[in-house]
Amino acid sequence: MGKREKLLRRILSGQSDYNISFNELVNLLLSLGFKMREEGSHKIFTKDGIIERINLQSEGSKAKGYQVRQIRKILTTYKFNIWKNDE
Repeated sequence: MGKREKLLRRILSGQSDYNISFNELVNLLLSLGFKMREEGSHKIFTKDGIIERINLQSEGSKAKGYQVRQIRKILTTYKFNIWKNDE
């Protein structure tokens, strides 16, 4: 099982919302085809066909729990083929 699949399983399980690496989360979104732009300390992700914008700001080296929940909701709502192109 690759790093990406492990991270996706952790996110989708909902049991590690406050223990997800910020950099891993950014790299996951980029690998799923999101476009990133930066505004100060915020990283904003958009993707064609996705209404919501994802606005991330790290809390130390970790992503904020509510942001992980937001990403989980988007992944499940839009039914991403998240296991495709695994590492």
